[in-house]
Amino acid sequence: MRPVPVVEIASSIRRYNGEYLHHAHDHGQIMFALQGRMELEIDGRAAFADTSCGMLIPAGVTHGFLATRDVRMFVIDLPANQVIGGARGFAVTPECRHSVAWSDASLQLAQLLQAPRVLARRGIDLAELDAALDAALHEAWSTARMAGLFFLSPQRFHARLLELTGQTPQAYLRTRRFDVAEHLLRKGVPLETAAQQVGYSSASALSFALKRDRDVGTRQLRSG
Repeated sequence: MRPVPVVEIASSIRRYNGEYLHHAHDHGQIMFALQGRMELEIDGRAAFADTSCGMLIPAGVTHGFLATRDVRMFVIDLPANQVIGGARGFAVTPECRHSVAWSDASLQLAQLLQAPRVLARRGIDLAELDAALDAALHEAWSTARMAGLFFLSPQRFHARLLELTGQTPQAYLRTRRFDVAEHLLRKGVPLETAAQQVGYSSASALSFALKRDRDVGTRQLRSG
């Protein structure tokens, strides 16, 4: 059965479960992952799309994909007459992710086409990063240590995490510490204990940081 031609720009969220497919179609696609990672082969060259790196595939280009289980992809299908240039990767910025909630596919397309172009890159799995941080929040976490989890230089890790989350590595770490500290305090964990678990030198240091950065007092958290 021939595929139905795409006559207007349309966007959708698609789920995959370990499928493999190799094909070409008469419409272009732009995609990035909301969850997981998709391995791609585009005109015989290896590529991928994940939560930090998207991919643009022009109409008529032969491509294959292998989706790991439970992958969710945001995909924009384009009419055959939509000119988007050659196949390329792009950085999935916070603005790209915010556009998923929009109802206008044309505006979504415009947002993704504005994203900075990238070449081959290693992905950053935020779930993996969060798990590593949470397991040792009481320890010192330099940008270099975080970058080492993904075999990246500190400079590239900094740039890619900023693209992905809108935060620098140290701002991301501080947010993670605050989130865990608030959770502990709401559970009734003593302030001193919570401070030690999330890497603050004292109860007063954590209390001051929460008030300064989140304008929340420890009494509010305990009574919330």
